[in-house]
Amino acid sequence: KLAIVANEEIRMANLCVASCFSVNGVSALHSNIIKNHVFRDFGVIFPGKFKNVTNGIEHRRWLCQANPKLAALIRELIGDGFYKEPEKLRDLLNFTGDKTVLEALERIKRENKKRLLEKVLIRQNHDVDLNSVFDVQGKRLHEYKRQLLNVLHIMYEYHQILDFPSGDYLPKTYIFGAKAAAGYYMAKRIIRLIHSVASEINTNPDVKNLIKLVFLEDYKVSAAEILMPAAEVSEQISIAGKEASGTGNMKFMLNGALTIGTLDGANVEIYELVGDENIYIFGLKSHEVEKLNQNESYVPSSYYQDNPSLRRVLDHLRDGVGVGTLRAEFSDIVNSLLFADTYMLLADFDDYCRAHRCIKRDYSDSLVWNRKSLINIAHAGWFSADRSVAEYSDNIWNLSRLDGEIL
Repeated sequence: KLAIVANEEIRMANLCVASCFSVNGVSALHSNIIKNHVFRDFGVIFPGKFKNVTNGIEHRRWLCQANPKLAALIRELIGDGFYKEPEKLRDLLNFTGDKTVLEALERIKRENKKRLLEKVLIRQNHDVDLNSVFDVQGKRLHEYKRQLLNVLHIMYEYHQILDFPSGDYLPKTYIFGAKAAAGYYMAKRIIRLIHSVASEINTNPDVKNLIKLVFLEDYKVSAAEILMPAAEVSEQISIAGKEASGTGNMKFMLNGALTIGTLDGANVEIYELVGDENIYIFGLKSHEVEKLNQNESYVPSSYYQDNPSLRRVLDHLRDGVGVGTLRAEFSDIVNSLLFADTYMLLADFDDYCRAHRCIKRDYSDSLVWNRKSLINIAHAGWFSADRSVAEYSDNIWNLSRLDGEIL
């Protein structure tokens, strides 16, 4: 298990662990998986070699530059010390009961939503309701990140509106920002699916202004800098144990979006910082996923049989979804879920729907929602790259710090 050369192959990961004096993951969960599972035998022999440094983001870019109005409000409330010492953002906790501040936070979010509409969405001929919740999943398109789970839930909500048109619904605009690797067939199929679903939902007058689906063209950093300040819900829904850390979750959090996510990657640390009431956690835990995989006891088709709402969604995709040239059937995607479902979307579907119902409940009270948003911003300073680099310097590189101004 520890061999660097075996069976006429060079095991590059083993070579890396053996030759380096320090090995770290980029979130607490990731580091534990590396030490206790991926390189368990190395971890037993060299326990001191394994460390953790949770990823960080450049808060001066993703807050001060990307969201100048929010940065100005923060500066007015607590001064500009957070530029150099991002953990000073915690001083915002003193204002969680201040109605004036919470209302100002809401106004800034709306202005950022309007900016997204005018600078990005309007170019794609999207006319979205600024009063709707901007629910965003912005990240690389990959099966383990489970954009497909998001689509299944959107279809579920679509069916609910069609069946009960007079129900009490929270208007939502679902926004995807993603790119797929050139040769990644299934990822491209999921993008095609999103466009087909969007073509049906966005043209159906029976759901007008209640649900909208947008896929951003040419998603990139410059688009993200406009998208993230406008987001109100941050979708971080990868299957537990597969996301090393994530940094998009930190950027959304820093800009006041509330996270709906699994206990995966740095979501775990966000959860520990903000508390159960300020994040929407759902789904299997990493040890539960591992146990199901080890026992080979996961039977995805049973969820199809036992859940009429899920069955209706999958049947709809198999029979065909979309309008005009975008109408297509997706039996290949449905079959991959029913007979493999490697990333356990069907197992997490019900709990994901429950978490979205919690979002609806909280968003209905603007003061409650904005308070949760401010608490997230206040705790986001811990995820600054300043802290990450300092941990590398102190615990791995053993570099001494230089006094002086940050240029």
